Amino acid sequence: MSDRDPLIETFIEGTDWKGATVAPLAGDASNRRYLRLTHPEGGSAVLMDAPLEKGEDTAPFIRIAEYLTAQGLSAPRILARDEALGFLLLEDLGDDLFARVIPREPNLENSLYSAATDLLVQLHAAPPAEGLAAYDPPLMADLAALPFDWYAKVEPGLRRAFAQAMQSTLEGLHGASDVLIQRDYHAENLLWLPERKGAARVGLLDFQDAMLGHRAYDLVSLLQDARRDVPPRIEEAMIDRYIDQSGLDPMRFRADYNRLGAQRNLRIVGVFARLCIRDGKAHYVDLIPRVWGHLMRNLEDPALADVATLVRGHLPVPNTATLQRLKDQCATNQTP
Repeated sequence: MSDRDPLIETFIEGTDWKGATVAPLAGDASNRRYLRLTHPEGGSAVLMDAPLEKGEDTAPFIRIAEYLTAQGLSAPRILARDEALGFLLLEDLGDDLFARVIPREPNLENSLYSAATDLLVQLHAAPPAEGLAAYDPPLMADLAALPFDWYAKVEPGLRRAFAQAMQSTLEGLHGASDVLIQRDYHAENLLWLPERKGAARVGLLDFQDAMLGHRAYDLVSLLQDARRDVPPRIEEAMIDRYIDQSGLDPMRFRADYNRLGAQRNLRIVGVFARLCIRDGKAHYVDLIPRVWGHLMRNLEDPALADVATLVRGHLPVPNTATLQRLKDQCATNQTP
């Protein structure tokens, strides 16, 4: 039993969901917890428990959810809230995550990825939410250097050299960084809602860390998924679909896609290693080989030559021995 359970009970008592049964839902890599409420008279809702004392904050979720719904997209509607305690009661969009629907109905894979790609086209055509922090080259380069902190320890000078090379590469992006990026736009955060129309058929989750960034970023997140293999034909078709609908220069967009793919995949390698070593979540280590495969494809782009040299020269391939070394360090370093 959580020490927040009495607070949750009191919160629910003050809403229209008084008397609902409560059951846990799967969480994520954060300190948030999710519970499903089932009303005795029918219907369900989702409770987000985001404790402030653990660094969580419901305000960004509220702001981005309201922005997305204003664009006609299917973010969960907020049914009740207590921001001071870190509770949100949300519309229940169901359990049909892309990651579950596709194995069950593989014939829908192309349709689901097409809908998710079309959503990005629609979202990127709208003015972004106000007040978003910029996901700019200095920040992206620093985050891309996380593997040098956690995946393989190196001297500080090498980390700085890598960050400088990565920043220089990202400063060469052709497109402007002027759209809202959700940053975790992938099959385990997207729900299939076929009864809705157009882009609203894609339910959105885990968008509270949205920033102002480049329009290729969420497409990379979708198509170079850390948790499932997206067929190469789907990846290529969706890149073409986005380019065609957005009227962009294909060569420039693909070059930007590779740069951002390298940045994102390097960051994920570092984050997954950190989740094991610092937070004791060893299962994330098993996802690193897939992410590494995406990274190696991105680094084939000549524009990433300097970054590729540093990665290949100083980061070990995630073979069995490397992955076991990470798991052996699980929960051994509590450094923030």
